[in-house]
Amino acid sequence: MEDQGIVRLYLQRSQQALLETKIKYGAYCKAIARNILSNYSDVEECENDTYLAAWNTIPPNTPRKFSVFLGRITRNIALDKYGYNTAKKRNREFEVILTELEGCLASPNTVETEYEEGEIANLINQFLYAIDEQARNLFIRRYWYSDSIETISKRFNMSSSKVKSALFRTRNKLRDHLRKEGVNL
Repeated sequence: MEDQGIVRLYLQRSQQALLETKIKYGAYCKAIARNILSNYSDVEECENDTYLAAWNTIPPNTPRKFSVFLGRITRNIALDKYGYNTAKKRNREFEVILTELEGCLASPNTVETEYEEGEIANLINQFLYAIDEQARNLFIRRYWYSDSIETISKRFNMSSSKVKSALFRTRNKLRDHLRKEGVNL
């Protein structure tokens, strides 16, 4: 079923919307959650919470790009779950991703005192639109979808070392861009 049809089912409050969403986007939502969370039951819970959040959000909202809408919900739920779980156990791959980004992102206190979150997000989006497509895609696969270096290497037919160096250069450019725009890192 097409996305517009699924959204229409949500707007009509038809429970068929949940089934159609699971059929079309279940694997997509699980992949996003699995890249952040290490526990299968947490991934399943995150997927189900995504469907509930979509149900509660549509209406009043009508997403323009349904896959992005679901991806964002899934990612936010998985990150919340990850934060809850970090006191107990850690997903090593996601810890590596967070460590990689430490030099590019401001500390929470600095963000709260100097910028609203939306402003920094706009600066990051501005940066991503300004770089070449391959660098942007590598960055998004790694830091939005939390794909492993190995997965990215296979997807883009590149060596792991080339992916790592491209991400390193992109992080450095992002850090420079944010500093130039006045963000204290």
